[in-house]
This record gives sequence, structure tokens and C-alpha cells, in this order.
Amino acid sequence: MPDREETGGRPAAILIAGPTASGKSALAARLALRHGGVVINTDSMQVYRDLRRLTARPDPEEEARVPHRLYGHVDGAVNYSVGHFSRDAIALLAELDGRLPIFVGGTGLYFRALEQGFSELPPVPDAVRAQVREAAEGRPTEALHADLARHDPEGAARLRPSDRMRVMRALEIFLATGRPIASFYGDPVPGPLAGRNLQKLFLAPDRAELRARIDARFRTMIAEGALDEVSRLHARRLDPMLPVMRAHGVPGLIAHLDGALDLEEAIARGQADTRAYAKRQFTWFRHQMGTDWRWLDPDEATGL
Repeated sequence: MPDREETGGRPAAILIAGPTASGKSALAARLALRHGGVVINTDSMQVYRDLRRLTARPDPEEEARVPHRLYGHVDGAVNYSVGHFSRDAIALLAELDGRLPIFVGGTGLYFRALEQGFSELPPVPDAVRAQVREAAEGRPTEALHADLARHDPEGAARLRPSDRMRVMRALEIFLATGRPIASFYGDPVPGPLAGRNLQKLFLAPDRAELRARIDARFRTMIAEGALDEVSRLHARRLDPMLPVMRAHGVPGLIAHLDGALDLEEAIARGQADTRAYAKRQFTWFRHQMGTDWRWLDPDEATGL
């Protein structure tokens, strides 16, 4: 049965997606102020407390203006997954007491899980994970993808040959269970927003303008302390395959700290990685999400 807010015309939730640097956070805060809502992070990197600047998390002053949830609540040593996010979102929705949830971010799998649910993957023993890490040392991701294709052709077909983290995850699952990763996708945990009345917005700025904004913002991040953040993270000597260690900008800045790149080269690498990610975000949402998302230029969104 729909909530009274849904029957009265108010959506059960607002979902705001879009590429990085498109102005999503500002729109979410504005709508939260207008509707008495709660801004809920839907970005896989902004969950980490270690990288406020480099992941463009809202400033403390912004978080004080309206309630923000699921930002910076995870330590970088944790491999935070879509399952973690879904469980956190389910628990949070139960606590909102009628306030409008506004989910905002750029991680398509998180948005999909809110409606379609997620599949529970089995735990991987530490010994198996260490075995896969040792076997992968020094080998290109494409070679690991070929290994996966021999064991799990369907799983390999679902993954980009360059997606090292997910390729290794699929290898871990196969070695731990003897089953392809797709065999665990049969009965997903239901999504907390399935069947609800949702307002879904995708901010789609001009591509050239977005690239310029990405490049300028990365330099601003460096000026505001992002390199210091990465230095502290680097000092922890975490597993380089953890998500936080693969955040856009982190590998290049670590290479700079290790003396392998000068700062300008590290900045250029971070900018290029972020631009490529924004391009993939456009492609993913266009082909993987439904047609009920309203695509908007950020200037159009100012009138919402």
C-alpha cells in the first residue's frame, strides 16, 4: 500500500544521478531544504571517511544545513559493496519518520539495487583471497580476465577486461565455491524502493563543459588538501585492490608520493581517469537504467 505522501502527490523518494561534477549535490541540498528532506549518499566513494576532498563529499557546513546520511561512515580498510549499501539504505529508510529521502550520487549499481534489489555473494576465505592476489601479482588485468573466461565464461562476458577489481572478485568466488558468480544472482534481496512512486532525475551537462569542470575541480581538490589525504591513506599500506585505493586520483597521487610521477603528471592522470569515468556513467545510465529517468541539463534543474 502506498504511503500517504505518495497518494497525496509527493513521491516516496527523489533519486538524483548523473556524472561526476554535474551539480548533483547542490540540487539535492536545495530540494532537501525545500521539502524537509534528507540527502542520502548513493556514491560508492563518498562512503569513505578517508577522502573527503578527493571524492568531493559535501563540506561540514553543507552537511549542517540539511541532514546528510551515509557519507564518510566507512573506513578505507573495508571493501564496501552494493550489499552493504542496500542494507544501510533499508535501515535508514526505516528511521526517517516521514521525511523525504533524496538519494544522490553517481553509482548506477546502487540506484539499481534500490529498486531491483541485490544478490548476496558468498564470503571468500582469506586464504583464497590471498591465493588470487598472489597469482595476480604483476600480471595484466586482461590475462586475469582470460583466466576467468576459462573458468566462468558467462561471468567474464559480463565484465570489462580492464575491470581488475571485479575480475578478481569473480575469480575468488569461483575458487572458493566452484561455481560461476552468475549462479548466485538468481534470488536477489528485494529493493527497498521497489514499486514505489519515485521522482528520478539524471543531470546531463554539456560534455565539453563537464570535462572542463572536472579538470578545474581536480586542481581545486589538490589545492584544498587532497594530496595530504592520499598521503595519510598511503601511509596505512592498505591492500591496493580495496575500492578506496582505486578512487579516481589516488593511484596517480600515490605514484607521485613514491617519486614515480611529478605532481603535474599525477594531476593529469587523475583528471583523465575522472573524465573517462564520467563518460562511462553516461553510457551506463543510458543503457542499464529504465526510460523513466528524466534527463536534465543542470540549468534546467535550477527550476525544480
